[in-house]
Amino acid sequence: MESRYSRQELFYGIGKTGQQLLNTKHAVIVGAGALGSSAAETLVRAGVGKITIIDRDFVEYSNLNRQQLYTEQDARVKLPKAEAAKNRLQAINTETEIISVTGEADFFVLEQALPADLFIDALDNFDTRMLINDFCQKHGLPWIYGACVGSYGITFTILPQNTPCLHCLMEDIPLDGETCDTAGIIAPAVQMVSSHQSTEALKILTENWSALRMKLLSFNLWNNESSAIDVKLLKKEDCPSCGKEASYPFLEYKNRAKTEVLCGRNAVQVRPAEQQYLALPDLKKRYSKAIQQENKHLIVLNLEGKRFVIFQDGRTIIHGENDKSRARVLYQRYIGG
Repeated sequence: MESRYSRQELFYGIGKTGQQLLNTKHAVIVGAGALGSSAAETLVRAGVGKITIIDRDFVEYSNLNRQQLYTEQDARVKLPKAEAAKNRLQAINTETEIISVTGEADFFVLEQALPADLFIDALDNFDTRMLINDFCQKHGLPWIYGACVGSYGITFTILPQNTPCLHCLMEDIPLDGETCDTAGIIAPAVQMVSSHQSTEALKILTENWSALRMKLLSFNLWNNESSAIDVKLLKKEDCPSCGKEASYPFLEYKNRAKTEVLCGRNAVQVRPAEQQYLALPDLKKRYSKAIQQENKHLIVLNLEGKRFVIFQDGRTIIHGENDKSRARVLYQRYIGG
């Protein structure tokens, strides 16, 4: 009987040797939204030996137009994306070990994912990207940056000691502009970025280093525009993230309390200052009359006309609120910290 990977093994860039390498590799995908779910499915189907998926959010109906791993049932029960992704991916390929992490991609969570061969950025916020950038520079790990909004997408493969890091590029290239909250997004833009990210990932995981693109790629599908920019001269010797005396400044924020307006959600996420484990049964008793929905991963409360989605790690998404300061006050009032 033909191997499930026979067509992939026939491809000159992978072959049987590359396929065997894939089976020994571990890729960490940070974010299980549109980009992350697409990359995860591609790599699992390709036969990567181990995939870790890190995501802080749960499935909603508005995700279903572009986040290909999820179903209406996942949205109905508000299943955490990392868990829903694992369920679907394990059904696709039982040979791949899949680790799901429901939580913020902070310094501690990233460290727990080690050892790893590759990190893939599938995020919707810039702060965590910079954390990943510093983390991968510190540990000498390749990672693939990717972002998309509207019909626009951008991606770049970052190799420590070899290419500029994301911090190097910040001063010269606009990397953080519109969001899906202001410009929306179409699924083909997601698929285009993910295709480039996944291809670069396969090159890294099969150790085809010379085949890597080594250019920053951007495009606008709606306007039929694309560009590939050679950015190697933008590598800065004094960069605090990858220079000769790197201090990895974005790792310093690992314990800081943080509020963040979520893209396209009319919501703010509040994260506690320190890692903690909430006793969800105690919260359920305290706010029994306010419970709207619950599962083993989270509870949903209606408090002051706003929807609180509370996770075990203390993170809370407050829907119906766009002001960070007010969200922090509400968090402290009802959750503490």
